[in-house]
Amino acid sequence: MILVSKKAPNFIASAVLPDGKIVNDFNLYEYSSGKITVLFFWPMDFTFVCPSELIAFNNLYSEFNDRNVHIIGVSVDSVYVHNAWRNIEPKHGGIGTVKFPMISDITKAIQKSYGVEHPELTIAFRASFIIDKDGIIRHQSINDLPIGRNILEIIRIIDAFKLYKKSGKVCPANWSTEKESMQATPEGVKKYLSRNFQKI
Repeated sequence: MILVSKKAPNFIASAVLPDGKIVNDFNLYEYSSGKITVLFFWPMDFTFVCPSELIAFNNLYSEFNDRNVHIIGVSVDSVYVHNAWRNIEPKHGGIGTVKFPMISDITKAIQKSYGVEHPELTIAFRASFIIDKDGIIRHQSINDLPIGRNILEIIRIIDAFKLYKKSGKVCPANWSTEKESMQATPEGVKKYLSRNFQKI
């Protein structure tokens, strides 16, 4: 299911908030209103690749916060399992007190609405969505279960999107903030390639 350019499906669900409080009415639209949001899915708590991903998001939390970006995580586990996982330090196999909400998709309705459910195991693939300030999905990626995602790549895409929104310039292959962007015109392509085609 390709959701890029479409409105992100809303959901109201139980969640563990960053302060450890459990709520039953977490609303995606209300929480993310006016901010870019990274919504990511992981298969299950207390598994193997999953803790490394949540810890990586948490370790880079300040990078997202500096960009005024919300992070929201979702899996099929209950809020009580989420909370138990948060209460175990990483050195003992847990994730610690992460700084973003952990949503319980125990009915699996959210992962189905985003088209990221594994067809046999009925858990979520490792899926990530970047949602803009207007609630439109601008990026999605899905990894199979054995492959952890690159959180820095998510930040790079956010930076590219912010540059485009600010300047109208587009971001070529392998672009990063220290590299040149281009004007989306035939002349802009010529200028960019004339300086960069050997470095792309």
